[in-house]
Amino acid sequence: MIDVEANFASVQWRGRDVAIEYAWLGSSDVARPLVVFLHEGLGSVAMWKGFPQTLCEAANLRGLVYSRPGYGGSTPRGADERWDVDYLHRQAHEVLPAFLESVGVDASTVPWLLGHSDGGSIALLYAAAFPERVAGLVLLAPHVFVEPISVTSIEAVRIAYLETDLRRRLAKYHADVDSAFWGWNGIWLDPRFRRWNIESEIANIRCPVLAVQGCEDEHGTLDQVHAIRRRIPGTRVVVLENCRHSPQRDQPERLLEAIVAFIASASSQEGPRDRAA
Repeated sequence: MIDVEANFASVQWRGRDVAIEYAWLGSSDVARPLVVFLHEGLGSVAMWKGFPQTLCEAANLRGLVYSRPGYGGSTPRGADERWDVDYLHRQAHEVLPAFLESVGVDASTVPWLLGHSDGGSIALLYAAAFPERVAGLVLLAPHVFVEPISVTSIEAVRIAYLETDLRRRLAKYHADVDSAFWGWNGIWLDPRFRRWNIESEIANIRCPVLAVQGCEDEHGTLDQVHAIRRRIPGTRVVVLENCRHSPQRDQPERLLEAIVAFIASASSQEGPRDRAA
C-alpha cells in the first residue's frame, strides 16, 4: 500500500461537507510536473499500492492521489444515496475541481491526469470540460461507452461479492466497503446505464493522450482505446499482452516505461501526439 500519511480535504458536495482522503507523493519540487491519480471503480488511495510512488520516483514527478467520496477513507455514500447515470460526470465536473482547489492546485499548476478504468473516464470528462487545466492524460483501461463484456463481468463481480470472500478482501481498502461496492455496482448494472456514451464529449480534447489497454481485459475490449484515438487524433495507444484490467498490477514494468517516456516527450515538447500509435 502507499506508505505515506493520508490527509483529508473538506469540500461541499451535494449539499453536505465531504471529507476526501488524499496523499502527496514523489518530488517536493513544485517546479516538477504534477500527476493526479484517479482510481478505478472499486479503488482508493490504498488500492493503488506502490504504483503511484514508483512512477513519481522513476519520472521525478510530484504525485497527488485521492479517494473519491464513497471510497477508501473518504466520506461514504449517504444511507439513501444512489448514484445516477451521470455519476462520472459529477465526479469530473464537481468533485475533482473542488478537491483540487481545496488542496491548493490552482491555475498556476496544470497537472497531468492518470486515470484507471472509471478514473480514466473521469479524466477524459474533466479534460473535455476544462481543457486549459490539463497538461495531458494517461488512461489505463478507460471506458467511453458500455460494452456487453463490461455488464457480464460486473454481474459476475456482484455474485462474487455476495458469495465469496471478495467483500472481506475489499474491506482492507475501504472504511465502508458496502458504500464503495454498491455505489459502483448498482449504477453499472442499471439498465439505463447501458446507453452511457461519452465519445462525442471528448472530441475537443487536444492535450497529449496515452491510452493503455490489456489484451485480456475482462471489463472491456480494445474498441475503447480505438474509439478514443478516433475522437482524439494523435492519441498514443499501447496494447499490453498478458494483461487484464489493471496494467499497473499485471505489467508494471512495461507500463512504467511507456508512461515515463510519454510524459518526458510531452514535457520536452517533442510532439508525442505526432508519433505513430
